[in-house]
Amino acid sequence: MRNGVTIGQAAAFVGVTVKTVRHYHKLGLVAEPERDSSGFRRYGSAELSRLVQVRTLAAAGVPLVEIGPLLAADAASFATALADVERQLTQRIEEMIARRDTLHRLADGDRALLGDRAVALLRRMAGLDLPADEIATAREGWVLAKALVPEGFDDYLTHLEHALDDPRYVALIKRAAEAAAWEPDDPRIAELATAMADHYLANPAHLKIVTALQARTDAATRYTLIARHGEEQTSATARAAALFETKLRAAGIRIPRADSH
Repeated sequence: MRNGVTIGQAAAFVGVTVKTVRHYHKLGLVAEPERDSSGFRRYGSAELSRLVQVRTLAAAGVPLVEIGPLLAADAASFATALADVERQLTQRIEEMIARRDTLHRLADGDRALLGDRAVALLRRMAGLDLPADEIATAREGWVLAKALVPEGFDDYLTHLEHALDDPRYVALIKRAAEAAAWEPDDPRIAELATAMADHYLANPAHLKIVTALQARTDAATRYTLIARHGEEQTSATARAAALFETKLRAAGIRIPRADSH
C-alpha cells in the first residue's frame, strides 16, 4: 500500500468526499499526514481510524465543534457525552414526529374548510419552523376569517404568501409567537408591539395582512372575532395585539374597535 493510501482512496474507504476530509483537517479533527517522496499525502491505519470515528459521530448528529473534545475525553466522559447527544437526538426526533403529525392533521381535515391554497400555506409556515401552537392558532383564525369575511380571504392569503418571502417578516412573526409564553407585564411586550407597528408601517404591502380581513359590514365585531380568537384577555399576546393596534391607529391606519358601531 506504499505506507498508506491517497486522500481520494481514504475518502472512498471511509464513505465521505475528499472535500469532507479536507474540512476535517481544517477543523483539526484529523491530523493531515506528511507528504511522501512522491509528493502525495499517505493515509495510514491511524488516520483512517480517526476518519471513521469522526465520520461516525458526525453522522450520529454530533456537531463537528464537539467531536474533537469528545474523542479526547476519557471513557467515562465519552459515554456521558454520547448519552447527552442521544437525548438531544431523541428530542429532535420527537419534535419532527409532532410536526409531521400536525401536517397530516392539516392535510386530512382542513381542505374542506379552508381549501388547498390555505392548507399549502399552513404547510409552508410549518416548514419555517413556526411553533405548532402558532400554526394551530392561525388555522383556527383562518376558518373564522373565511366564514366571516369570505370576500377578503383570498386577498389575505396572497398578501401573506408574499410576506413570507421576506426573512424580516418571518423573524417578526416568530418573535410574536414567543410572546405566548411571556407574563402579561413583561416589558418586552411593548418593545414587540413597537417593532411590529414599525415593520408594518414601513412595509405597506405587509400592512394589508392586517387590513385585508376588515369586513364591509359589522367590521368591529367580525374583526375582533378573527383577531382575538384563542386569546385570553389578560394574556401577553392580547396585550401585545392591543398595543400594536393602538400604534397603527395613531399612525392613521383604520383598525376597527370592539366598542365601535
